[in-house]
Amino acid sequence: MNEARLSAIRALLPEKKIDAVIVTKEANLYYFSGFRGDDTVLIITEDRALLITDNRYTEQASQQAPLFEVVEQKEGLLKKTAECVKKLECQSVGFEGNALSYADFSVLQALLKPICFDTSLQLDSLRQIKEKEEIRHIRKACAIADAGFADMLTYIRPGMTELQVAAHLEHCMRENGSEKTSFPTIVASGIRGSLPHGIATNRVICEGELVTMDYGAVYEGYDSDITRTICVGAADEKQKRIYHAVLESQELALTLIRPEVSGRSVHLAVKKNLARYGLDSYFGHGLGHSLGLEIHEEPRMSLSRDFILKQNMLITDEPGVYIPGWGGLRIEDTVLITADGCEPLTKSRKELIEIL
Repeated sequence: MNEARLSAIRALLPEKKIDAVIVTKEANLYYFSGFRGDDTVLIITEDRALLITDNRYTEQASQQAPLFEVVEQKEGLLKKTAECVKKLECQSVGFEGNALSYADFSVLQALLKPICFDTSLQLDSLRQIKEKEEIRHIRKACAIADAGFADMLTYIRPGMTELQVAAHLEHCMRENGSEKTSFPTIVASGIRGSLPHGIATNRVICEGELVTMDYGAVYEGYDSDITRTICVGAADEKQKRIYHAVLESQELALTLIRPEVSGRSVHLAVKKNLARYGLDSYFGHGLGHSLGLEIHEEPRMSLSRDFILKQNMLITDEPGVYIPGWGGLRIEDTVLITADGCEPLTKSRKELIEIL
């Protein structure tokens, strides 16, 4: 935790004509205070920073959030929040519109009257540019994910289920320091490869099938995201041709990702390259998303959003081809945008691997 993050929120107060910001999103509680817990609210004014929680977390909060005054609530989190806001003599208060439920908003609005409570803020954008420590944590999370893949290559065989593969990956990452998985592990084999988010099932992996594994580790709260597709057995010519097209497109994007480039333009370049192979219609999702304390953050590289990429942003590069009735594949790296280009932080092999 550092003063700069608090300063970023405080800069919003005069801009939005408010006296305080109420922070409720768990990722933002951690980012702005350093506290890693739930059932908590932050109240940030020009000169005060309060962390409201219950007695399960007061000791932890005092240790993890030294820049905050820890306030213990005993009769309800929202009630204590409103009480503190009134004691601070605020006239207008902002909140996280994308995180505060309508039910909680309604309760707070009633408790805060006559204070103005109608300014919705988007605080996630303050996390887009990663600091050095954040990048170190994401590097470590990527290294843990890479270790899982390397171990998987010695383990996976025909006859295993997708769930067995997922369990082995997750166990290996835990042993290497992952706090949890970044998201439910995707293992999509054979015909299920056409499902971009094919969560692992009891399906048995057969000889000669492609297996797509999309997973991630978490280190100090920060996510990694990687996808690798392998063939369990010898690949046929169609599998090889499509794999080559996806890998070529994924590596093309790595040559284009850099500061001040439009994310949409990179997505379109990949789509155009897949069209050379007649595969563009089978690539229906965006090329990539940012990540950090959450697995899906802004900016994104897609048709629907056109963000300009900046140095020290993280972005995934994950083209895929999904053909109903046949299967599919995806290749993905977590990528750091550097001063003059980019660096894939996931380092696992990307040539087509055949488990023979």
